Amino acid sequence: MSTRLTEPTARAFELPDDALDGVGSRPFGVYVHVPFCATRCGYCDFNTYTAGELGTSASPQSWLEGLRRELDAGAAMLGRQGRAVPVAQTVFVGGGTPSLLGGEGLAQVLGAVRSSFGLAPGAEVTTESNPESTSPEFFATILDAGYTRVSLGMQSAAPHVLRVLDRTHTPGRAVAAAREARAAGFAHVNLDMIYGTPGERDEDLDATLDAVLSADVDHVSAYSLIVEDGTALARKVRRGELPAPDDDVLAARYERIDARLTDAGLHWYEVSNWAKDEVDSASGATGDSRCRHNIGYWDGGDWWGAGPGAHSHVGGVRWWNVKHPARYADELASGVLPVAGSEVLTAEDRHVERVMLVLRLRSGLPVADLRADEVAAAERVVADGVLDRVGDRLVLTARGRLLADGVIRDILG
Repeated sequence: MSTRLTEPTARAFELPDDALDGVGSRPFGVYVHVPFCATRCGYCDFNTYTAGELGTSASPQSWLEGLRRELDAGAAMLGRQGRAVPVAQTVFVGGGTPSLLGGEGLAQVLGAVRSSFGLAPGAEVTTESNPESTSPEFFATILDAGYTRVSLGMQSAAPHVLRVLDRTHTPGRAVAAAREARAAGFAHVNLDMIYGTPGERDEDLDATLDAVLSADVDHVSAYSLIVEDGTALARKVRRGELPAPDDDVLAARYERIDARLTDAGLHWYEVSNWAKDEVDSASGATGDSRCRHNIGYWDGGDWWGAGPGAHSHVGGVRWWNVKHPARYADELASGVLPVAGSEVLTAEDRHVERVMLVLRLRSGLPVADLRADEVAAAERVVADGVLDRVGDRLVLTARGRLLADGVIRDILG
């Protein structure tokens, strides 16, 4: 993708006026990145740090102080020159391991969002959590603080698969945590799965799916294992200690997951995400269990990403923060935004990104969003059986979901 790149100093970063036009009329969310983990999982390449890696250079308290400053500065920037500050329709606290902050720490995080951007009525507020750092008291505290949704990292129910992934939680803890969250009053609970780990067998996947469905969650995310450069897992694969994931196995596992979840009433709405449509027995009203925050990303909305290494997007401008928590806190303490770099998306960039993201959704891509040559390419893809034309939209078929990246490349040329 061609973009006009800028690498501003933190003091120089400012959103142009044209990027602010329309702020508030588009979906707006706040993402908060918590960079702390108790241990590092072997497959993870996220911007996270253990206590041993940080030493005394940063702490949850210095991070929280920096977070408050960044959110206040963000609200001031988006509301400059008399503009109305956009109110957060969704909040997503990710990491890292947000639950390491404890219930009270997460309540303070949400308090910082409230005091800066504010929360819209009915806002969706999600936090990721490691099952081992949760409890009934934890869920009760964050529910009372205003969180509406919990996402738990399960990955697998098989002990030997968790060992390969360097996951520290016990196999049954994720399901127990999901049940505790539901018992506390959370209507929306997600479990994350990873499939295709070296050594995973069909029966291991079935056991994981059995466990997921027994937890009575309304959302499941399932991701194929990706061996990221620089991770402990990548080093083991490179040394021949573990085999690389097999594409045919990954495809078969995806089909197995989709069939089981669909039979249980969880329907795909994005290639890697399934949600349950819930009907209130008294009113007949249908609830929506999809993750609204992530839909905001896929639909090209605006969001402020706060925290070390977090990415933001407003009005076609994208920027990202410095990665290290100590530098992040220091720059904010000195009165500047901790921006490491930014890019202004061209019209072509935005077109390509829209096709790439929206085509992954079950709602599909409007044909009108494509140029004439891309419509012709899409018609050829339809003939190949990986894409359907449903009214005025293009929707991936079941086979097309397995080949989504290739379908997108074929359309974009």
